[in-house]
Amino acid sequence: MQYAMLIYSDETQEPKPGTKEFDEYIGAFFSLSDQVKENGMYQAGAALQPVATATTVRVRDGQVTTTDGPFAETKEQLGGLYVLECKDLDEAIAYAAKIPTSKLGSIEVRPIMNFEEE
Repeated sequence: MQYAMLIYSDETQEPKPGTKEFDEYIGAFFSLSDQVKENGMYQAGAALQPVATATTVRVRDGQVTTTDGPFAETKEQLGGLYVLECKDLDEAIAYAAKIPTSKLGSIEVRPIMNFEEE
């Protein structure tokens, strides 16, 4: 089963680029990515640009509106994701706990719908 691991954090609390802490933080992501690729679990993943670059799109009564920023008022924003092939939810949770942001924010684990199997 594929699981999406949505990575949420308050980007103002993350280590700043150009610091030793940032290099260690990003290094931990690269290490985890290498591990899940070697294990054959990696399906997809991406880091997102800062929340200031986000645009939210809504259609109401046929009218398209856009808003600068994320879709919800919250201190934590979606910063990236992994999609992994895991044998079950327990394995997905174990890998989510390895994502460095789990120490700063939260990782939402959700099974991905497979419409071909439905």
